[in-house]
Amino acid sequence: MKKGEKELLVVGDRVLIRVEDGEERSKVGLYLPATAVDNQAVQGGTILATGPGQPLPAVEDHLDEPWRITGSKDTRYVPMQAHVGDYALFFRKAAVEITFDNERYLVVPQAAILALARKPAPEDMY
Repeated sequence: MKKGEKELLVVGDRVLIRVEDGEERSKVGLYLPATAVDNQAVQGGTILATGPGQPLPAVEDHLDEPWRITGSKDTRYVPMQAHVGDYALFFRKAAVEITFDNERYLVVPQAAILALARKPAPEDMY
């Protein structure tokens, strides 16, 4: 996410979320139970950026003969389910609050996300 001259990069399997203040009904129409809103166990917000995913270990054909490995391979990642623009419902306790350019955001691991609300892509509508 770029703001001014700075760029905020999200790493690993984490997402950057713009916080939606506790309301009974979220902007995308999800109803949050009063107990979840009152003790802030569950919170929702819009995903602004995602990391690349969880890195996969390198699997080599020649594990018993490491001298045969030539060149370096690019890191591969398990893809993220969350996408920029999704509305995420997540466990608040797992989130880390940060301030970037005087705005408040939460960094949340993908494992703490309970549900995603996504608008269908135009090609999915037909």
